[in-house]
Amino acid sequence: MNPILDYLKPNLDVIFIGFNPSVKSSETGYHYANPNNRFWKILFESGLTPRRFLPEENEKLLELGFGLTNIVSRPTKAADEITMEEYREGREELFKKLKHYQPKVACFVGKGVYQQFSEKKSVSWGFQDLSVLEHTKEFVAPSSSGLVRMKIDDIIEIYSELPLYLKTGRFAHKK
Repeated sequence: MNPILDYLKPNLDVIFIGFNPSVKSSETGYHYANPNNRFWKILFESGLTPRRFLPEENEKLLELGFGLTNIVSRPTKAADEITMEEYREGREELFKKLKHYQPKVACFVGKGVYQQFSEKKSVSWGFQDLSVLEHTKEFVAPSSSGLVRMKIDDIIEIYSELPLYLKTGRFAHKK
């Protein structure tokens, strides 16, 4: 299986960071390509994108100010197949990418992704009070995987903090 391309450029509004590519993403070359993954639906319904994009349009997100990458580049069937060594190497590589590209927001698509990156055990949804990165806000969102048991409306509500911040520069009030 092959890794998939990052879609990154300097000064993006948001870089979305997943665990690693799925088998389906590896086969197609597109991020969040598994039909059970709700990433593209979540972006649209949270107000981040003007329409629901398809995985094969992932490069068009750059035009909207959004980028795509993963903490680990090796595709797997499930995130639990990722080794601690891969996370260590991925954390170092991701830190370099984020420092180089300096997005306004690094959105970690899954608490586990952020926990691996930040090495913090306890994190909350949304913007993080204490950032690891110097010039980038860190945002933790639920995984978009269809395996996540959280209600889709609750996931969308968390993601909807991002367009509010991008429009106003202010954070939503936490409940």
